[in-house]
Amino acid sequence: MVLVDEFLPVFDVSDELAVVVDADADATWAALLDADLIEVGRRRPLVGVLGALRVLPQVASELLHGERPPAAPERLGLRDLTGLPAAAGGWILLGERPGEEIALGLVGKFWRPVIEYAEVDAASFKPFAQPGYAKTVYALGVRPLADRRALLSGVTRTATTDEHARRWFRRYWTLGVGSGAHILVNGLLDVVREDAERLRETHDA
Repeated sequence: MVLVDEFLPVFDVSDELAVVVDADADATWAALLDADLIEVGRRRPLVGVLGALRVLPQVASELLHGERPPAAPERLGLRDLTGLPAAAGGWILLGERPGEEIALGLVGKFWRPVIEYAEVDAASFKPFAQPGYAKTVYALGVRPLADRRALLSGVTRTATTDEHARRWFRRYWTLGVGSGAHILVNGLLDVVREDAERLRETHDA
């Protein structure tokens, strides 16, 4: 995938997954963008639990300070994530190559109980170098294969901005977060594969 290399060519950790989809690239791309991440959590309960854990410390902090957490959306697609604040599970849209790849990003001190996020956008993501932070890219892509099939892939990469952040992030990643990120991406890819193949079956019937 092109965008992940464009925005984070050098990194500390990376996790890559791919599945072959028995549907063409157009149907697979449509299923990816149409995927409801809340529904993914229902269909893959462990994904739902892990997704909730990301925002739980922020919610708890708001409640302790007498603030009312925002209501959860009824539906949440990949593009919807870019309209949410980072503390509510949002991501930055770094770029999109229609029909091929979409890349999202975050910058934060992910190892803290309540994550401290940096205010960045797509233009400032790559050059961001303030000490003490980690930068993560989450990219999903579709590539056509022979016999009307497609390769659906996901890449998660993280780079840190200094040695202090690197030490903290490696502990955080090693203590289960790396495995959790793998499960989240794998769950999304598997549900998208199911949906794309179901669309193909309906179309061919």
